[in-house]
Amino acid sequence: MRAISDFSTAGTGSHDPAAPRRGRAITTRSVPKRERLDYWHDAVLANLVGMDISTGAQTYDASMWTDHLGDVQITTVECDPGVVDRTAAAIARGDGHSVFVTTLSTGRAQIEQDGRSIELRPGDFAFFETVRPSRTRFPERFRMKIFVVPRVLLGISEAELQRLTARALRPTHGVTALLAPFMDRLADTSTTYDAAAAARLAQSMTGLLAATAADHLGLAPADVPGSDRVLLLRIKTFILYHLSDPDLSLRRIALEHGISVRYLHQLFGDEGTTVGRWIRELRLRECRTELAAGCEAAGLGLIARRWGFSGAAHFSRVFRGVYGVSPTEWLQRLAEQETTGEVLWES
Repeated sequence: MRAISDFSTAGTGSHDPAAPRRGRAITTRSVPKRERLDYWHDAVLANLVGMDISTGAQTYDASMWTDHLGDVQITTVECDPGVVDRTAAAIARGDGHSVFVTTLSTGRAQIEQDGRSIELRPGDFAFFETVRPSRTRFPERFRMKIFVVPRVLLGISEAELQRLTARALRPTHGVTALLAPFMDRLADTSTTYDAAAAARLAQSMTGLLAATAADHLGLAPADVPGSDRVLLLRIKTFILYHLSDPDLSLRRIALEHGISVRYLHQLFGDEGTTVGRWIRELRLRECRTELAAGCEAAGLGLIARRWGFSGAAHFSRVFRGVYGVSPTEWLQRLAEQETTGEVLWES
Protein backbone atom coordinates (compact mmCIF):
# COMPACT_ATOMS: atom_id res chain seq x y z
CA MET A 1 0.00 0.00 0.00
CA ARG A 2 1.34 3.43 -0.83
CA ALA A 3 2.18 5.67 2.12
CA ILE A 4 -0.16 8.60 2.69
CA SER A 5 2.74 11.06 2.63
CA ASP A 6 3.43 10.09 -0.97
CA PHE A 7 0.34 12.05 -2.02
CA SER A 8 1.25 15.31 -0.29
CA THR A 9 2.91 16.87 -3.35
CA ALA A 10 1.48 14.73 -6.12
CA GLY A 11 1.55 16.55 -9.41
CA THR A 12 3.69 19.48 -8.19
CA GLY A 13 6.98 18.05 -9.38
CA SER A 14 8.52 18.73 -5.96
CA HIS A 15 8.69 17.17 -2.52
CA ASP A 16 9.35 20.56 -0.86
CA PRO A 17 6.51 21.16 1.64
CA ALA A 18 6.64 24.85 0.74
CA ALA A 19 6.10 24.17 -2.96
CA PRO A 20 2.89 25.55 -4.52
CA ARG A 21 0.04 23.09 -4.24
CA ARG A 22 -1.81 23.82 -7.44
CA GLY A 23 -3.31 21.44 -9.97
CA ARG A 24 -2.41 18.08 -8.41
CA ALA A 25 -3.62 14.93 -10.19
CA ILE A 26 -3.90 11.36 -8.89
CA THR A 27 -5.12 8.24 -10.69
CA THR A 28 -5.41 4.61 -9.72
CA ARG A 29 -4.17 3.69 -13.19
CA SER A 30 -0.65 4.40 -11.97
CA VAL A 31 -0.63 1.25 -9.79
CA PRO A 32 -1.37 -2.46 -10.41
CA LYS A 33 -5.07 -3.36 -10.49
CA ARG A 34 -4.98 -5.37 -7.27
CA GLU A 35 -3.61 -2.36 -5.36
CA ARG A 36 -5.96 0.28 -6.73
CA LEU A 37 -8.64 0.36 -4.03
CA ASP A 38 -6.05 0.59 -1.23
CA TYR A 39 -4.24 3.27 -3.18
CA TRP A 40 -7.48 5.24 -3.55
CA HIS A 41 -8.25 4.94 0.18
CA ASP A 42 -4.89 6.56 0.93
CA ALA A 43 -5.38 9.29 -1.68
CA VAL A 44 -8.81 10.22 -0.31
CA LEU A 45 -7.48 10.32 3.25
CA ALA A 46 -4.52 12.49 2.26
CA ASN A 47 -6.56 14.98 0.21
CA LEU A 48 -10.06 14.94 1.74
CA VAL A 49 -10.94 12.93 4.88
CA GLY A 50 -10.81 9.31 5.96
CA MET A 51 -13.52 7.22 4.29
CA ASP A 52 -14.29 3.54 3.82
CA ILE A 53 -14.82 2.73 0.14
CA SER A 54 -16.26 -0.57 -1.03
CA THR A 55 -17.05 -1.95 -4.45
CA GLY A 56 -18.28 -5.24 -5.82
CA ALA A 57 -15.64 -5.20 -8.55
CA GLN A 58 -12.19 -6.78 -8.30
CA THR A 59 -10.47 -3.51 -9.17
CA TYR A 60 -11.26 0.20 -8.97
CA ASP A 61 -10.74 2.94 -11.54
CA ALA A 62 -10.68 6.46 -10.10
CA SER A 63 -9.00 9.83 -10.67
CA MET A 64 -8.70 13.01 -8.62
CA TRP A 65 -7.73 16.58 -9.47
CA THR A 66 -7.12 19.00 -6.59
CA ASP A 67 -6.48 22.73 -6.44
CA HIS A 68 -6.72 25.52 -3.86
CA LEU A 69 -8.37 28.92 -4.25
CA GLY A 70 -7.67 30.98 -1.16
CA ASP A 71 -9.04 29.05 1.82
CA VAL A 72 -11.14 26.76 -0.36
CA GLN A 73 -9.93 23.42 -1.72
CA ILE A 74 -11.52 22.20 -4.94
CA THR A 75 -11.31 18.49 -5.70
CA THR A 76 -12.85 16.80 -8.73
CA VAL A 77 -13.22 13.03 -8.57
CA GLU A 78 -14.24 10.59 -11.29
CA CYS A 79 -14.80 7.06 -10.01
CA ASP A 80 -16.31 3.66 -10.62
CA PRO A 81 -19.54 2.69 -8.79
CA GLY A 82 -19.21 1.99 -5.08
CA VAL A 83 -20.26 2.85 -1.54
CA VAL A 84 -18.48 5.52 0.51
CA ASP A 85 -18.87 5.58 4.30
CA ARG A 86 -17.71 8.30 6.64
CA THR A 87 -17.67 6.27 9.85
CA ALA A 88 -17.47 7.22 13.53
CA ALA A 89 -14.05 5.56 13.70
CA ALA A 90 -12.75 7.75 10.87
CA ILE A 91 -14.26 10.87 12.43
CA ALA A 92 -12.57 10.08 15.76
CA ARG A 93 -9.16 10.52 14.10
CA GLY A 94 -9.77 14.27 14.23
CA ASP A 95 -9.87 15.23 10.54
CA GLY A 96 -12.89 16.74 8.83
CA HIS A 97 -12.93 20.28 10.21
CA SER A 98 -14.39 21.65 6.98
CA VAL A 99 -17.73 21.33 5.22
CA PHE A 100 -17.98 19.65 1.82
CA VAL A 101 -20.17 21.33 -0.79
CA THR A 102 -20.53 18.97 -3.74
CA THR A 103 -21.83 19.35 -7.26
CA LEU A 104 -22.62 16.26 -9.31
CA SER A 105 -21.59 16.40 -12.97
CA THR A 106 -22.43 12.86 -14.09
CA GLY A 107 -23.98 9.74 -12.56
CA ARG A 108 -26.12 9.53 -9.42
CA ALA A 109 -25.35 9.86 -5.71
CA GLN A 110 -27.64 8.44 -3.02
CA ILE A 111 -26.78 10.18 0.25
CA GLU A 112 -27.69 9.34 3.85
CA GLN A 113 -26.85 11.71 6.68
CA ASP A 114 -28.56 13.13 9.78
CA GLY A 115 -31.57 10.83 9.34
CA ARG A 116 -32.29 11.91 5.76
CA SER A 117 -31.84 10.19 2.40
CA ILE A 118 -31.71 11.91 -0.99
CA GLU A 119 -30.55 11.22 -4.52
CA LEU A 120 -28.42 13.75 -6.36
CA ARG A 121 -28.61 13.94 -10.13
CA PRO A 122 -26.40 15.91 -12.52
CA GLY A 123 -26.62 19.63 -11.79
CA ASP A 124 -27.62 19.21 -8.13
CA PHE A 125 -25.40 20.22 -5.27
CA ALA A 126 -25.45 19.46 -1.56
CA PHE A 127 -23.79 20.14 1.78
CA PHE A 128 -21.91 17.31 3.55
CA GLU A 129 -20.97 17.47 7.22
CA THR A 130 -17.61 15.76 7.86
CA VAL A 131 -17.86 15.46 11.64
CA ARG A 132 -20.96 13.23 11.57
CA PRO A 133 -21.35 9.83 9.89
CA SER A 134 -22.67 9.58 6.36
CA ARG A 135 -23.08 7.02 3.60
CA THR A 136 -23.13 7.71 -0.15
CA ARG A 137 -23.96 5.08 -2.75
CA PHE A 138 -22.85 5.62 -6.33
CA PRO A 139 -24.77 3.07 -8.46
CA GLU A 140 -22.91 4.03 -11.64
CA ARG A 141 -19.67 5.71 -12.65
CA PHE A 142 -19.76 9.35 -11.63
CA ARG A 143 -17.97 12.66 -11.68
CA MET A 144 -18.28 14.97 -8.67
CA LYS A 145 -16.76 18.32 -7.74
CA ILE A 146 -16.06 18.78 -4.03
CA PHE A 147 -15.50 22.21 -2.49
CA VAL A 148 -13.84 21.91 0.92
CA VAL A 149 -14.92 25.04 2.80
CA PRO A 150 -13.81 26.02 6.33
CA ARG A 151 -17.04 25.90 8.32
CA VAL A 152 -16.57 29.36 9.82
CA LEU A 153 -16.76 30.90 6.34
CA LEU A 154 -20.39 29.80 5.95
CA GLY A 155 -21.52 31.98 8.84
CA ILE A 156 -24.07 29.47 10.16
CA SER A 157 -24.30 27.58 13.42
CA GLU A 158 -23.76 23.84 13.81
CA ALA A 159 -27.49 23.33 14.35
CA GLU A 160 -28.28 25.24 11.15
CA LEU A 161 -25.69 23.27 9.21
CA GLN A 162 -27.27 20.03 10.36
CA ARG A 163 -30.54 21.17 8.78
CA LEU A 164 -28.77 21.61 5.42
CA THR A 165 -27.07 18.23 5.06
CA ALA A 166 -28.46 15.47 2.81
CA ARG A 167 -30.69 17.85 0.87
CA ALA A 168 -30.56 18.18 -2.89
CA LEU A 169 -30.25 21.86 -3.83
CA ARG A 170 -31.38 22.30 -7.40
CA PRO A 171 -30.26 25.38 -9.38
CA THR A 172 -33.73 26.38 -10.58
CA HIS A 173 -34.19 29.82 -9.03
CA GLY A 174 -32.79 32.48 -6.73
CA VAL A 175 -29.20 32.57 -5.54
CA THR A 176 -28.87 28.80 -6.09
CA ALA A 177 -29.30 29.31 -9.83
CA LEU A 178 -26.47 31.84 -9.73
CA LEU A 179 -24.18 29.76 -7.55
CA ALA A 180 -24.31 26.38 -9.31
CA PRO A 181 -22.85 27.39 -12.70
CA PHE A 182 -20.33 29.66 -11.00
CA MET A 183 -18.99 26.80 -8.86
CA ASP A 184 -18.96 24.41 -11.81
CA ARG A 185 -16.97 26.83 -13.94
CA LEU A 186 -14.64 27.70 -11.07
CA ALA A 187 -13.73 24.04 -10.58
CA ASP A 188 -12.96 23.62 -14.29
CA THR A 189 -10.77 26.74 -14.57
CA SER A 190 -9.19 27.04 -11.11
CA THR A 191 -5.59 26.59 -12.25
CA THR A 192 -5.82 29.55 -14.65
CA TYR A 193 -6.03 32.19 -11.89
CA ASP A 194 -3.13 33.78 -10.04
CA ALA A 195 -3.11 33.78 -6.23
CA ALA A 196 -4.74 37.20 -5.84
CA ALA A 197 -7.55 36.44 -8.29
CA ALA A 198 -8.03 33.00 -6.75
CA ALA A 199 -8.47 34.51 -3.27
CA ARG A 200 -11.05 37.00 -4.55
CA LEU A 201 -12.99 34.31 -6.37
CA ALA A 202 -12.97 32.08 -3.29
CA GLN A 203 -14.31 34.95 -1.23
CA SER A 204 -17.09 35.55 -3.76
CA MET A 205 -17.98 31.86 -3.77
CA THR A 206 -18.12 31.57 0.02
CA GLY A 207 -20.32 34.66 0.14
CA LEU A 208 -22.73 33.06 -2.32
CA LEU A 209 -22.63 29.81 -0.35
CA ALA A 210 -23.48 31.68 2.86
CA ALA A 211 -26.38 33.43 1.10
CA THR A 212 -27.59 30.12 -0.34
CA ALA A 213 -27.46 28.49 3.08
CA ALA A 214 -29.41 31.37 4.62
CA ASP A 215 -31.98 31.21 1.84
CA HIS A 216 -32.61 27.48 2.23
CA LEU A 217 -32.71 27.74 6.01
CA GLY A 218 -35.33 30.47 5.79
CA LEU A 219 -33.23 32.84 7.88
CA ALA A 220 -34.38 36.39 8.42
CA PRO A 221 -32.91 39.17 6.25
CA ALA A 222 -30.75 40.23 9.22
CA ASP A 223 -28.98 36.90 8.96
CA VAL A 224 -27.74 37.24 5.38
CA PRO A 225 -24.69 39.14 4.07
CA GLY A 226 -24.51 42.72 5.37
CA SER A 227 -25.56 41.79 8.92
CA ASP A 228 -23.85 40.97 12.18
CA ARG A 229 -23.57 37.40 10.94
CA VAL A 230 -21.22 38.49 8.16
CA LEU A 231 -19.28 40.72 10.58
CA LEU A 232 -18.77 37.66 12.77
CA LEU A 233 -17.72 35.71 9.68
CA ARG A 234 -15.09 38.36 8.88
CA ILE A 235 -13.85 38.31 12.47
CA LYS A 236 -13.54 34.52 12.48
CA THR A 237 -11.65 34.62 9.19
CA PHE A 238 -9.27 37.23 10.64
CA ILE A 239 -8.69 35.03 13.68
CA LEU A 240 -7.97 32.02 11.46
CA TYR A 241 -5.33 33.99 9.55
CA HIS A 242 -3.69 35.14 12.81
CA LEU A 243 -4.17 31.98 14.86
CA SER A 244 -0.42 31.42 15.16
CA ASP A 245 0.17 34.90 16.61
CA PRO A 246 0.57 34.66 20.42
CA ASP A 247 -0.18 38.39 20.66
CA LEU A 248 -3.63 38.02 19.11
CA SER A 249 -5.79 39.89 21.63
CA LEU A 250 -9.43 40.87 21.96
CA ARG A 251 -8.49 44.54 21.70
CA ARG A 252 -6.59 43.98 18.47
CA ILE A 253 -9.45 41.96 16.96
CA ALA A 254 -11.96 44.66 17.91
CA LEU A 255 -9.79 47.48 16.53
CA GLU A 256 -9.26 45.66 13.22
CA HIS A 257 -13.04 45.52 12.74
CA GLY A 258 -14.01 48.94 14.10
CA ILE A 259 -16.01 47.65 17.06
CA SER A 260 -15.70 47.66 20.83
CA VAL A 261 -14.43 44.72 22.85
CA ARG A 262 -17.86 44.62 24.51
CA TYR A 263 -19.59 44.23 21.15
CA LEU A 264 -17.06 41.56 20.15
CA HIS A 265 -18.03 39.60 23.25
CA GLN A 266 -21.71 40.02 22.35
CA LEU A 267 -21.22 38.60 18.83
CA PHE A 268 -19.64 35.42 20.16
CA GLY A 269 -22.01 35.27 23.12
CA ASP A 270 -24.92 35.06 20.70
CA GLU A 271 -23.39 31.80 19.48
CA GLY A 272 -23.08 30.41 22.99
CA THR A 273 -19.32 30.79 23.29
CA THR A 274 -16.61 33.36 24.03
CA VAL A 275 -13.86 34.76 21.84
CA GLY A 276 -11.15 33.28 24.03
CA ARG A 277 -12.76 29.84 24.12
CA TRP A 278 -13.23 29.81 20.35
CA ILE A 279 -9.58 30.73 19.73
CA ARG A 280 -8.39 28.17 22.28
CA GLU A 281 -10.45 25.39 20.70
CA LEU A 282 -9.10 26.20 17.23
CA ARG A 283 -5.50 26.20 18.46
CA LEU A 284 -5.92 22.95 20.34
CA ARG A 285 -7.57 21.34 17.32
CA GLU A 286 -4.68 22.32 15.04
CA CYS A 287 -2.15 20.98 17.56
CA ARG A 288 -4.09 17.73 17.90
CA THR A 289 -4.19 17.37 14.12
CA GLU A 290 -0.40 17.72 13.89
CA LEU A 291 0.14 15.31 16.77
CA ALA A 292 -2.23 12.73 15.27
CA ALA A 293 -0.45 13.05 11.92
CA GLY A 294 2.81 11.98 13.55
CA CYS A 295 4.42 15.41 13.82
CA GLU A 296 5.26 14.99 17.52
CA ALA A 297 8.86 14.27 16.52
CA ALA A 298 9.20 17.99 15.85
CA GLY A 299 8.63 18.58 19.57
CA LEU A 300 5.64 19.79 21.55
CA GLY A 301 7.21 23.22 21.95
CA LEU A 302 7.53 23.80 18.23
CA ILE A 303 3.98 22.64 17.53
CA ALA A 304 2.64 24.72 20.42
CA ARG A 305 4.38 27.92 19.27
CA ARG A 306 3.29 27.31 15.70
CA TRP A 307 -0.33 27.67 16.87
CA GLY A 308 -0.04 30.60 19.25
CA PHE A 309 0.90 28.98 22.56
CA SER A 310 3.93 30.40 24.39
CA GLY A 311 5.58 27.00 24.70
CA ALA A 312 5.23 23.33 25.58
CA ALA A 313 4.35 23.96 29.25
CA HIS A 314 1.57 26.43 28.37
CA PHE A 315 0.20 24.10 25.70
CA SER A 316 0.28 21.04 27.97
CA ARG A 317 -1.47 22.93 30.77
CA VAL A 318 -4.29 24.13 28.48
CA PHE A 319 -4.56 20.71 26.81
CA ARG A 320 -4.94 18.93 30.15
CA GLY A 321 -7.44 21.52 31.33
CA VAL A 322 -9.69 20.86 28.33
CA TYR A 323 -9.21 17.11 27.73
CA GLY A 324 -8.22 15.87 31.17
CA VAL A 325 -4.99 14.24 29.94
CA SER A 326 -1.59 15.43 28.77
CA PRO A 327 -0.73 15.53 25.04
CA THR A 328 1.50 12.47 25.52
CA GLU A 329 -1.28 10.52 27.25
CA TRP A 330 -3.70 11.56 24.49
CA LEU A 331 -1.35 10.18 21.85
CA GLN A 332 -1.07 6.90 23.74
CA ARG A 333 -4.86 6.62 23.89
CA LEU A 334 -5.11 7.46 20.21
CA ALA A 335 -2.72 4.62 19.40
CA GLU A 336 -4.82 2.25 21.54
CA GLN A 337 -7.97 3.43 19.78
CA GLU A 338 -6.48 2.69 16.35
CA THR A 339 -5.54 -0.79 17.58
CA THR A 340 -8.87 -1.68 19.20
CA GLY A 341 -11.27 0.41 17.10
CA GLU A 342 -12.76 1.80 20.31
CA VAL A 343 -13.86 5.45 20.26
CA LEU A 344 -12.41 6.92 23.46
CA TRP A 345 -14.02 10.30 23.00
CA GLU A 346 -15.43 12.36 20.18
CA SER A 347 -13.19 14.85 18.42
